[in-house]
Amino acid sequence: MSFDFDEIIDRQNTDCVKHDGMKLFLNAEECLPMWVADMDFKSPPCIVDAIKKRLEHEIFGYTIRTDRFFNSIVNWMQKRHDWEIKKEWISFSPGVVAGFSIAIENLTEPGDSLIIQSPVYFPFFQTIISTGRKVIYNQLKLENGRMTIDFDDFKSKLSPNVKMLLLCNPHNPGGSVWKRNELEQLAELCLANNMMVISDEIHADIVFSPSKHIPFASLNKEIGEKTITVMSHSKTFNVAGLTTSFVITQNAEMLKKFNKGLHIPHLHMGNIFGTEALIAAYEQGEPWLNELLAYLKNNIAFLDNYLKNEIPILKLIVPESTYLLWIDCRALKMNSKELNEFFIQKAKVAINEGSMFGTGGEGFIRINVGCPKAIVEKALNQIKIAVNNI
Repeated sequence: MSFDFDEIIDRQNTDCVKHDGMKLFLNAEECLPMWVADMDFKSPPCIVDAIKKRLEHEIFGYTIRTDRFFNSIVNWMQKRHDWEIKKEWISFSPGVVAGFSIAIENLTEPGDSLIIQSPVYFPFFQTIISTGRKVIYNQLKLENGRMTIDFDDFKSKLSPNVKMLLLCNPHNPGGSVWKRNELEQLAELCLANNMMVISDEIHADIVFSPSKHIPFASLNKEIGEKTITVMSHSKTFNVAGLTTSFVITQNAEMLKKFNKGLHIPHLHMGNIFGTEALIAAYEQGEPWLNELLAYLKNNIAFLDNYLKNEIPILKLIVPESTYLLWIDCRALKMNSKELNEFFIQKAKVAINEGSMFGTGGEGFIRINVGCPKAIVEKALNQIKIAVNNI
């Protein structure tokens, strides 16, 4: 490999949430940090070099996003996802959560209902509730070791008051990369019921062969007119702290409403270094990404084999995407509080306990293997000792 993903980097005392925030958010100390969804790898050299070059100018005033920004996104979507988009379809967002929050507030009304597919990234339901909308849960099913969509339940939840689907594609925390037939069924139901769609596709680039990410809006022109896609390079290239994301929609009216919501609190200006990082990532970052995917796939295989051979009471839901792994711990017969305390207090591994992802998450944990293999192995050894001491 050209890049060293085995290097262990001390991130303590850098004000990062993952390491320095464990005491504040988890009441955890002296734990291996395997919770927050960023990686313990250095960002690609092309990004670091681009930021250094911009630093040399030594003036960091207000900036605009030129064709370099938009063209890098257009070209990346075509190259990585076979999705032909136009730069006029793109708008800035300071983050993926900010993107779907702005879209929800400006495309729906208080009291409207939105469908989410739980267990799912917790800001989905938090944002819906905090903006005065109602959450409709379409709980996923675990079938043959894969999280799948319960379409019968989905159909049963539809009503004139359900205005939008908030889709997680690929899915976090289940790791499912939705297949074309699954997406087409969703699209058909949304079109038949005049529902808009926000598709959170932040994990789109971290997909393991033979799975392939399909942008929801790319299915056909009709569903594209109903969809806002929220994406970012941040998860893929480990630059979440640069607060730079984007939205894509071919629907000019939806984009106009989104932009109005973006401009009211003056969130449209963005971050100088986030812009430079995005351009560098999409223009030069592909070799690094390809090696990252191979490394993550190896970490996942290692964890899966370890559980099967050493801790068979725990079962990995083998992911098709992302470095955030969903592990079935129901055989431990612990409630949510007990499970959280077991991993943090006994195993000394900071994880995300499953109930925080909503209905269907109870008895599961989410663990982050976007780190050197040695850290994964150390965490598994600590978990094994804790399980053996039950």
